[in-house]
Amino acid sequence: MKLSLYTLMCFLLLTSFQTLSTALADEHQDILYWVAPMDPNFRKDGPGKSPMGMDLVPVYANQTNSNSAEVTITPEVIQNLGVRTTIVERTSLARKIATVGSVQYDESKMAHIHLRTQGWIEQLQMRAEGERVQKDDFLFSLYSPELINAQEELLSALMLGNKSLIKASQDRLIALGVPDPDIQTLKKTRQLLQTISYFAPQDGVVANLMVREGMFVKPENQIATLADLSSIWVLAEVFERDSAWVQTGLAAEVKFGYLPGYQFKGVVEYIYPDLDPVTRALTVRLKFKNSDELLKPNMFGEVSIHAHAKSNIIIIPSQALIRTGNNERVIVAQGDGRFEARDVIAGMESDNKVEIKSGLEAGEEIVISGQFLIDSEASSQASFMRMSGTPEDHDHEHISGVEIDDVIIGHGVVTAIDQDNGIIRIDHQPIAELAWPSMEMNFTLTAKLKETLPEEMIHVHDHIQFEMKKVDMKYHIDSVSVIHQHGGH
Repeated sequence: MKLSLYTLMCFLLLTSFQTLSTALADEHQDILYWVAPMDPNFRKDGPGKSPMGMDLVPVYANQTNSNSAEVTITPEVIQNLGVRTTIVERTSLARKIATVGSVQYDESKMAHIHLRTQGWIEQLQMRAEGERVQKDDFLFSLYSPELINAQEELLSALMLGNKSLIKASQDRLIALGVPDPDIQTLKKTRQLLQTISYFAPQDGVVANLMVREGMFVKPENQIATLADLSSIWVLAEVFERDSAWVQTGLAAEVKFGYLPGYQFKGVVEYIYPDLDPVTRALTVRLKFKNSDELLKPNMFGEVSIHAHAKSNIIIIPSQALIRTGNNERVIVAQGDGRFEARDVIAGMESDNKVEIKSGLEAGEEIVISGQFLIDSEASSQASFMRMSGTPEDHDHEHISGVEIDDVIIGHGVVTAIDQDNGIIRIDHQPIAELAWPSMEMNFTLTAKLKETLPEEMIHVHDHIQFEMKKVDMKYHIDSVSVIHQHGGH
């Protein structure tokens, strides 16, 4: 028979939970009563099964006198669970922002080639995008009637010897984009140049080629773009939560999967002013030297940006922190097999380390392996302690990270009704706020709802929505609305 991963995890967790309880039983302590693992309010005088079919767990005499968030485990169980600990440190931590980026041309080293007159492209030397050119390489020639007319004006001015007219004609040729060597050749030979030659303004590769030989072009047409690859840009996206840490001038690194062992170092050159409305990410421009041209445009790499370090702060390994979605805690080793589940407030996280703003002191010992099972046991014992106290003692406590005054909404199907005792049994859907899976269980109505709920309002098999409030550390149903009545009631 195949078991699902969820079933296997539940089995392992329950087995470990029972192992912890057995370790306590080995100390020959007096058992006060037995409770359900998922509902400490369900108790019996002896062992048995919970409404969910799980084995009941014992509550011992010493648990009612111990710290509600502390458990004691025998050395054998500590070894079996693979519990490992580490010492809390006070040190410095640099914020490391990890993201991905794409290689782009360095636009400050790109040359766009346009004409200042219209004409026909002749002798085009650039045949395809990606070709390499060197500065001053011949690119193409242009035949243009307008340039012919401008040359004739200069030749006429030279024949007349009118200096002002010569200068005006020469300035016109320059304005039309005729290179100075061609103008000097024209003045020396006194013969018209049928075509004007154009040369590469810089080294690079042909990033865009928009023309072919023989095409008629105008000034608004782009001829080509040359890109210098000696340096490149990497555009990286930084999540909104990390945007406050990014500054220009910060050191950055990028690694690529196709170049194992290579790590390129650069800097944050520019931070774009707006966030992407879809990804909610801030675009950051990094600049890297690329003299060997190992980096090619449109490559994707792993980017690390090193923000300024915070000093003299409490640091723990990230794996030691237990996050429940509503609070954070760690397991503190007290010595002699005693462990305490303690709430903390976490800060920045970087490089598998996390800052603790409050809740821990340097030198304390915390659990970094096996802490989830210990936390489960500690939470159960805390529930046992809360059951033995009075409601007034717990006005501001949390259970599963939910406040006493929180209203929890659930959906399910009514399976049984005990109107006299104000109890409804519901097969409910998962309740995310409490981390409850789908299950069938009994719920008690609040006194207010019991008095005001008409007997004929709900029936077995009705689909209902219900609101729960915590009363005496247990969730009671405070409001019910029928979504769909079974059998047309």
